[in-house]
Amino acid sequence: MGVNLSGRSFLKLLDFTPAEITYLIDLADDFKRLKRTGTPHRYLEGKNIVLLFEKTSTRTRCSFEVSGMDLGMGVTYLDPGSSQMGKKESIEDTARVLGRMYDGIEYRGFAQEIVEDLARNAGVPVWNGLTTEFHPTQMIADMMTIREKLGRLKGLNFTFMGDAGNNVGNSLMVVCAKLGLNFTACGPAAQMPDAELVETCRSIAAENGCTVTLTEDFDAGTRDADVIYTDIWVSMGEPDSLWAERIKLLKPYQVNAAAMANAKPTAIFMHCLPSFHDTKTTIGAEIAEKFGLTEMEVTDEVFESAQSVVFDEAENRMHSIKAVMYATLK
Repeated sequence: MGVNLSGRSFLKLLDFTPAEITYLIDLADDFKRLKRTGTPHRYLEGKNIVLLFEKTSTRTRCSFEVSGMDLGMGVTYLDPGSSQMGKKESIEDTARVLGRMYDGIEYRGFAQEIVEDLARNAGVPVWNGLTTEFHPTQMIADMMTIREKLGRLKGLNFTFMGDAGNNVGNSLMVVCAKLGLNFTACGPAAQMPDAELVETCRSIAAENGCTVTLTEDFDAGTRDADVIYTDIWVSMGEPDSLWAERIKLLKPYQVNAAAMANAKPTAIFMHCLPSFHDTKTTIGAEIAEKFGLTEMEVTDEVFESAQSVVFDEAENRMHSIKAVMYATLK
């Protein structure tokens, strides 16, 4: 039986089967070929979507806007100051209004409950562009990139370094368990994923012939990894006051030459971006001045190395988001 996601929302990967996730990756590959060959694919001509951004983003906004226009749709962007959602108008009422005007709604912001509430009330597909708990569109791009570079997914050893309890760490643990990759969270105990989610993922992993491991040991966590992935140490929306604590906790888990040398020779490095691998950003310069740290979650040596696939990964956000929108709106 073929996969049919028409009319469904895309809120978290726990809601999707391995076959459905693989279908989206395959579809993203198809859209990448169309884009690369300049083949028009305005398959959703006449439809309109709205992008609700309570947290700003480069990759997520551009991916949704370009993908929407490539598919022939009208796209409206609402930044935090352009909507009354949650201020003068409830989430429920906002959803019911927008659902009558648009064919699909993207939300990027805070609690998972907000995007779930939008989906319950909109009457049209809602897509999670990032919440505090999950980042599912990033996962389709990530798995697409791994398969492009390493030729397969099932059976690979995947290590996430650092703040494994953030939305990216949570989502990577889920998608690895669903698709048969051995997932390792390597970081301090204080930054590990929620225990209930870990147990859920271990049950899913058992069904798919893979494992979920948590470790504080740098050497054990990176040994024989096929993929080493990291994220910034203080996520968007978290207070700057956390930097001192996070640097102390997470500096031992920086992705550096030693981490990559301990991984397989064919290992790739991934990061969802933005990255603080130098001092060429305002925050990077401030951290260097305050803490004397010129590289944070990853060294510039690794970030700029041949093993780094971060910009292929960033491009694939566009193709994967296009796949999600097409699959749910067609």
